[in-house]
Amino acid sequence: MFVTGVDPVEVGLVASLKRPGANVTGVTFLSNKLVAKRLELLADVAPKDAPIGMLAAQRNPNTDTDVRDAHAAAKALGRTIQVIKVASEGDIEDAVASLVQQRVGALFVAPQADFRMWRQQLVLLAARHVLPTSFSSSDLVMSGGLMSYGPDQIESYRQAGVYTGRILKGEAPASLPVMQSTKFEFAINLKTARALGLTIPPSMLALATNVVE
Repeated sequence: MFVTGVDPVEVGLVASLKRPGANVTGVTFLSNKLVAKRLELLADVAPKDAPIGMLAAQRNPNTDTDVRDAHAAAKALGRTIQVIKVASEGDIEDAVASLVQQRVGALFVAPQADFRMWRQQLVLLAARHVLPTSFSSSDLVMSGGLMSYGPDQIESYRQAGVYTGRILKGEAPASLPVMQSTKFEFAINLKTARALGLTIPPSMLALATNVVE
């Protein structure tokens, strides 16, 4: 039984979503499929004449895909991306400082679990350097980040619990299609926006499912 943010077919966990084909099944957030949407939302509040900085985890197996998707999304938006890969929490401060030297106008954090562990430092650095920042999980917005767009992970773990119960009652994992997140959250921290000197457009607020005052 797995709960993952990546495509389980692409990483070889299952043969297909409908027919896992092995003694395993689970729930996928598909967080890395939302890179383009997240970048679009961040670009709406980022300075138009500045590149967008991106942090990605050096050892994460999804980094190359996430960076590729970010470049493609930025090109479609007429923006540029400056990417720095970090190997540990100790690299983050220098990485952000380097992006600031490159005059980025906003910070896009790759949808990787590494950065959830490093949330406190990321939020503090974004505030220090006055960078609008996009995360993949709303818990970083609750901690002071500006915005996030991603799956409702509480709902995803609830779905995993349902499957676990069915398996314990005797159903074969291979017969249970991999469930995909269908409920997504768009969170905005208005207190952080004010601290950054940003005015969030009413159209964006109307899309938000979670507004932190």
